Amino acid sequence: MSKYIIEFSKTGTICYTSHLDLMRIFKRVFKRTGIALAYSQGFNPHPKMGFAQPLSLGYESREEYIEFETADEWQEDQLLQRLAGGLPEGIELKRALQAEHLTKTLAAHTVAAQYRIEIPALTADLQDPRGMWHAYMDQEPILAWKRQKKKKEPKQVDIRPMIREITFTPAADPGSGGSILVVDALLDGGSHSNLSPELVITTVLERLGIRTDRSEISVAREKLVFDKPLEELLRGQR
Repeated sequence: MSKYIIEFSKTGTICYTSHLDLMRIFKRVFKRTGIALAYSQGFNPHPKMGFAQPLSLGYESREEYIEFETADEWQEDQLLQRLAGGLPEGIELKRALQAEHLTKTLAAHTVAAQYRIEIPALTADLQDPRGMWHAYMDQEPILAWKRQKKKKEPKQVDIRPMIREITFTPAADPGSGGSILVVDALLDGGSHSNLSPELVITTVLERLGIRTDRSEISVAREKLVFDKPLEELLRGQR
């Protein structure tokens, strides 16, 4: 068995494809291109394939990772050439990496994610970037309603400890001729602590007094952050 990781981006209308449907797309492409995936053992075997961190519906991404195991050994460039022709528009393969020494999944190593949020702010009185930062981050705590997984009921939580970095940049919107607020945020992301950009959006709009419909706001995940550099993880260093 051989283990690989492929880095790719997901932009355009493909961002409205759900996580499960994206899994099905990749499974079909592997099958059509003759790349035999390895399967788990047991009563209900399934292909050994997964994403580093599922992406919310409607989010674009500049840096995604899929990891998988194959029954045969492949060169990295061979994998890219075979897969590239079978993927839908909007998915661009960047590189393939051997991952024989990766002892845990990338999902287990994920600790944070960098997001770029663009908020149309036609009616807002945008302050200077530093002033907006203080207006938002000087709150103690920053409270948001979060739905609990088990009870399915909303609970108010303090999201401030989960915001690692955040900046606010007013910019011109070339499409409308108005203004947009660009929010770059590094947020906890992983099995131990995970903050959805949706909670950041809600609290930013409320705190800065911006009246914008959520459908007009775009979100892109710029990168994933692991507990160690990816190259180090792939070398198997502890």
